[in-house]
Amino acid sequence: MRTRTTLALAISLISSAGVADERTIEEEIVVTANRTEKPLSTIPNTVTLIDQEELAEQLSATSDLSTVLGNLIPGFSPARQKMTNSGESLRGRKPLYMIDGVPQSNPLRSGGRDGHTIDPLMLERVEVIHGANAIHGMGASGGIINLVTREPSDELQQSLRLESALQPEDTGESLGYSGSYSLSGQFDSFDLLGSVTYRDTGLGYDANGDVIGFDNTQGDTMDSETVNAFVKIGHNWDDQRLELTLNRYELSGSTNWVSVDGDWDAGIPTTAEEGAVPGKSPSNEATTVNLQYSNEDLLGQKLRVQAFSQDFAGTYGATDSATFQDLETYGETIYDQSQNNSEKRGVKITLIADQLAGAPVNLTYGLDLLEDKTWQQLILTNRTWVPKTRYESVAPYAQLEFSGIDRLAVTAGLRREISRLKVDDFTTLAKYGSQSVEGGEPEFSETLSNLGATYQLNDAWRLFANYAEGYSMPDVGRALRGIDQPGQDVESFLNLTPIITDNEEIGIEYSGAGLAAQVTYYRSDSDFGQRLQADPRGIYTLKREKTEIDGLEFRGQWSASETDTLELRYAQTDGQSDSDGDGKVDRDQGGADIAPSRANLSWSRAWSDRLSTRLQANWLLSRDFKDGDGNTYSEFDGYTTIDLSANLQALGGDFTLGVQNLTNEDYFTYYSQTFTSVAYQDTRNFKGLGRSVNLSYSRLF
Repeated sequence: MRTRTTLALAISLISSAGVADERTIEEEIVVTANRTEKPLSTIPNTVTLIDQEELAEQLSATSDLSTVLGNLIPGFSPARQKMTNSGESLRGRKPLYMIDGVPQSNPLRSGGRDGHTIDPLMLERVEVIHGANAIHGMGASGGIINLVTREPSDELQQSLRLESALQPEDTGESLGYSGSYSLSGQFDSFDLLGSVTYRDTGLGYDANGDVIGFDNTQGDTMDSETVNAFVKIGHNWDDQRLELTLNRYELSGSTNWVSVDGDWDAGIPTTAEEGAVPGKSPSNEATTVNLQYSNEDLLGQKLRVQAFSQDFAGTYGATDSATFQDLETYGETIYDQSQNNSEKRGVKITLIADQLAGAPVNLTYGLDLLEDKTWQQLILTNRTWVPKTRYESVAPYAQLEFSGIDRLAVTAGLRREISRLKVDDFTTLAKYGSQSVEGGEPEFSETLSNLGATYQLNDAWRLFANYAEGYSMPDVGRALRGIDQPGQDVESFLNLTPIITDNEEIGIEYSGAGLAAQVTYYRSDSDFGQRLQADPRGIYTLKREKTEIDGLEFRGQWSASETDTLELRYAQTDGQSDSDGDGKVDRDQGGADIAPSRANLSWSRAWSDRLSTRLQANWLLSRDFKDGDGNTYSEFDGYTTIDLSANLQALGGDFTLGVQNLTNEDYFTYYSQTFTSVAYQDTRNFKGLGRSVNLSYSRLF
């Protein structure tokens, strides 16, 4: 039987000879997203590891990373199935996306494009740390999603993957295809991996055979093209390694389909028709450069140094939105489109001292440096919507791990965030009254702590608990661009105060003969959080409010036989905010913040050495959202989707068949059902994707 990763925090399932009740579950996997490689049994956090085999199973049916995460992490919001992933959260808060530890999220102006900066075929695994923490600095209020890229092979190896995707409703327009080629190997002390992927995505149809509406403003992955070039070069000598990784990702949407409004109240979905869309194509462009150096023995310590850069440009579709009008300057109604830009530069220095002074104490310490320049411009009229904002941070940190008591591991750490925000004088758009805002350089300093422990009750049972503080900036760009009152200045603008999130969790875990399970309860509170609120015109404003979130997560895996594995995952998330400012939470957080309760059940079977299948079902449960007066302001009608994947080894390679939404379930997406902006409800009343079929062939040679 194959080796596969189980649940959070735990373990991998290792098959030994014999029947199911003779097999045991042993710990093997370490987590690099935690800054140092540690056995999972010593980490007092909930962690999900998605290995390459699980990725391959999910990617056989979809290339959308958000869908993959939702299938395997029920606490993650249902995917919007669009280019923009705004509203997708982990434990009710925004996670920090990273590629090999390099931040991809843009918290200074969150445009919701951080889920599309690398093609999933470039990944070896995904490491997810649930809950707020400051392990990698700013932005991880909901947790960390670290996308770990593939490693060079031991021998010279080439790989080729060809894929096609279609829907039965219209095989011509829905037809999509992709091709990926990579070259990998080691040459003396050097190793190399180079890969390129091209992806052409067709139209999407709902269960009734109608074209799903295009999101012409936020961007859509239907009728799009993706190109990803990836190179990793490494050199080893003595106990040292130097590695350079380059990744260039481009996703370009369509300007050939025009969205046709539906009727939200009448249950009529938004669709699309062929037509010319003004402006430039919505797109994502991301370039990530990552240079890493490691020394396994530097004066008795281990050294890790990482220097990185990430350049990002996310272009949104053109619109004649009232926000962009300036009759005094342009004299007539105009189209314009915005582009989010971010330039990140950083250095992470980590030192690891094991068995400090011969004591059962390990010390991890170091220094993080980060500069993030973010701005949002209107590219058709060359206007500034969000001024260039420069965030500078210096963060020393230290983490101790004590293991001197049998079966007990205790961790404790401190991180000092010393940051400065620099904004020049600027003038808001005419829509906001062309307000002159005085720039400034507000400084913020916070000391963040974490404390956790794991206790091994016996060979099968383990307890863990932790407290951690997360640090994030609010959506600075949205706050600044929407200033509509005179006499404001950056130095005293309260909406720029950082968000400190307190995360507490406790869990119990079982690992026995062919069976593993874990249940976790958590709380996540912020005295001065943030919530987006849409007015009747569809314009969002940033509300700074006290927020409280709690939830329950369960994961279980059972090896029913030598050939069959069953897995069950469940998550329930509840959140409230203080809508009237009295210091007490009173209003349910909406679908843009909180995921629905969800259960995921899967059955994997190895029919032979050549044929294996996976059948999975996702149940999204209904829920109502109530305001401070107890009135229901939004509702969600749950739905169930079923996916099937099959892998057959033949003709020297692997044939994979994936069917998404096997039963052709007819549903409106979670985002569309819970979207509360009256101005856009008809425009974004999107159905979910109907039955779709993917067929791929991959080969190593």
